[in-house]
Amino acid sequence: MRLVIVGASGSVPGPASAASCYLVEAEDENGRTWHVVLDLGSGAAGSLQRYLDPRELDAIAISHAHADHCADLAVMDVYLRYASPDEPVSVPVHGPFGLAGRIAEMRGVAEHSEVLPTIAWQPGVPVRIGPMTITCAAVEHPIPAYAIRVEGPSERGGDAVLAYSGDTDACEGLEAIAEGADLLLCEASFLEREDRPLGMHLTGARAGQVAERSGVGRLLLTHIPPWTEPYETVAEAAAEYSGPLGAAHAGMRVYL
Repeated sequence: MRLVIVGASGSVPGPASAASCYLVEAEDENGRTWHVVLDLGSGAAGSLQRYLDPRELDAIAISHAHADHCADLAVMDVYLRYASPDEPVSVPVHGPFGLAGRIAEMRGVAEHSEVLPTIAWQPGVPVRIGPMTITCAAVEHPIPAYAIRVEGPSERGGDAVLAYSGDTDACEGLEAIAEGADLLLCEASFLEREDRPLGMHLTGARAGQVAERSGVGRLLLTHIPPWTEPYETVAEAAAEYSGPLGAAHAGMRVYL
């Protein structure tokens, strides 16, 4: 599997990055490459086109329905309809219950999208997309939200596991998804010195604690807002996590 950071900015798009969007790719035994996007936040549909034609996507997985994680589904609807109007392409969207209505709301219409059929997450029930198996678990956020685990072929042979936090505070669901993962792609929106509410987002320190308890091979911090310096977040996590870590940035590629 390969992970491409399409957008890593937290809460809003930033000057150097779209909001949350992560492209995961893997080859099957016949050499076909499968493409799955985790989240499609504000500004991400444009950035995604640097890496592939959106019509090549095999699936989109949405962690939750806040705009910085799903707003560009409305843009994707337009692209899939009109890039090849004689044969519109359909891409399934896995996400929280009610996502079809959310897409319609963002499109400003009543009817559900024909090119973005939605499939509601069922925690613990695996979804097979080519050589990748995706499972989810409910996590701690003000609206229904899920962390996502992707298992697939490793670039080094055997299998690899990518765990993605979505948006969450520390909770059992996140640790279940992260357990033993080769890479934990983890949000860290807050800093410990800030007076921020619990039950919404992680700090760098709490992300580091989750990674340490879950025994992950590597921690990659993401969803850092434009008003926060990434080095502060990384420093917090480094005080809690003993493995390799860093901050995600648009254009980064990680081979699992």
